Amino acid sequence: MDKFQLLAEPWWVNFLLLVPLLVYFGFRKRGLSLSKRKLFFAVIFGIAFGFVESAVVVYLRAAVGLLPGYGGTLADVAELSSTIYQQAQILAELPKALLTIELFREAATMIILLSVAFLTAKHIRERTAVFLWTFAAWDIFYYLGLWLTVKWPASFFTPDVLFLIPVPWSSQVWFPLLVSLLTMVAVYSVRKSY
Repeated sequence: MDKFQLLAEPWWVNFLLLVPLLVYFGFRKRGLSLSKRKLFFAVIFGIAFGFVESAVVVYLRAAVGLLPGYGGTLADVAELSSTIYQQAQILAELPKALLTIELFREAATMIILLSVAFLTAKHIRERTAVFLWTFAAWDIFYYLGLWLTVKWPASFFTPDVLFLIPVPWSSQVWFPLLVSLLTMVAVYSVRKSY
């Protein structure tokens, strides 16, 4: 089992831990005009999109031979990949052309999540909150989708490459899950009840 690692790389990624605090303290005084209905549909979108992203990652890695067990059943893939699925290996061995596609896929993901925020809310405060809410749901269910299909990550302490733009970000899996969960709690707790 991997040992706990506190800090993410590069160093500035650690500032993401401030996002839930900034949401809570920045929006609590005036609150957010977001109905439960809007948050419900935004989270449904985030969940579905998280599973789509995890499937894309599995397909991409299987296509370039970086997913052990490809060619067998999904159970074979899950059994073999859970022990040796390594993000660093994938980043190092992904062909440059596919790495470029990955960068564009990540940028497109952010555009899609921003679009949901713009379609859902009128004001910048609520748009920001919806973006963070949907992003957090997407992130949590991305990892859940990977775990359900290929049994990765093996633990919350498994290292991962979180994002590639503008440079690769890495941490253990607990880090993005904690930031996402706390962000969702912060957004929900500062919304106006109606």
